[in-house]
Amino acid sequence: MRLRFILSQAWSNFKRNGAMVVSVTLVTFISFLFIGSAALMQTQVQQAKGDWYGQVEVVVWLCPDGTSTSANCASGTSPTDNEVDAIETKIQDELGDVVSTISYVSKEDFFNNTFVKQYPGGIYEGRTLTAADMQASLRLKLKDANKYQLVSEVLSGTQGVEQVQDQREIFEPVFAVLNRGTVVAGALAAVMIIVAVLLTGTTIRMSAASRRKETEIMRYVGASNWTIRLPFILEGVFASLIGSLLAVGALMAIIKIFVTDWIARTVTWMSFIDMTSVLWLAPWIILGAIILSVIASSISLRKYLHA
Repeated sequence: MRLRFILSQAWSNFKRNGAMVVSVTLVTFISFLFIGSAALMQTQVQQAKGDWYGQVEVVVWLCPDGTSTSANCASGTSPTDNEVDAIETKIQDELGDVVSTISYVSKEDFFNNTFVKQYPGGIYEGRTLTAADMQASLRLKLKDANKYQLVSEVLSGTQGVEQVQDQREIFEPVFAVLNRGTVVAGALAAVMIIVAVLLTGTTIRMSAASRRKETEIMRYVGASNWTIRLPFILEGVFASLIGSLLAVGALMAIIKIFVTDWIARTVTWMSFIDMTSVLWLAPWIILGAIILSVIASSISLRKYLHA
């Protein structure tokens, strides 16, 4: 009987304050849409890092024929087979705990498998280049990608090595942009959460003020403090619950339309987040909205419904 009474009072409040309830619902929806977007963006960044960092290599560019700015290439010629073997031996001896595999890429292999694919016909800046114009390299797969600097330190003064390049440097600017986007979305979400809390508290406080006489009568007939407060708290919870569900629905639609059905089919060389990520995030969005609503409602009611 008491539960039925509390729910009926909550529903009465919900209908009576329709405009304010809609406002709370919309603000909650926008707030948690930003929060969900920020969380999904960060999930995508971490997933991309896991995929790409596991595939990238440290590229040891060997000296080319001709002039080079590196002191290790003062001879002006590319290293001989024996010199390349010596470099590989040095890597195995001094970096055996860091490097898992070593792959040699000759000038011809680089020209045929990489260069001509990027520059058809070997035409670069108006010139037609051949395999003789390329550089040979050693491709190193690391056991721990974070130990790139150790590889660079060991090989930086080695004769025949022009440059040591970590391919992660190519992706870091992309990740930096995505991380900044996550921060911006998170900041906007934080602002909107504050607005949602204030609006929820104001709505509940106004609802309580409009029914002050009724609550006083309930108190006189012996109703407990929580019996009086729960209908107002549930009013805010209902509004926040609807807003959070709308946010989850919007995130699912965004992932389905823009990621799964569009970007993932266009960009096939990397993996993207999917509906599973949204489903994993959904309970936290809903729970967070409810908790914030309960906190905001409880604080605002203390002024009008104090024991």
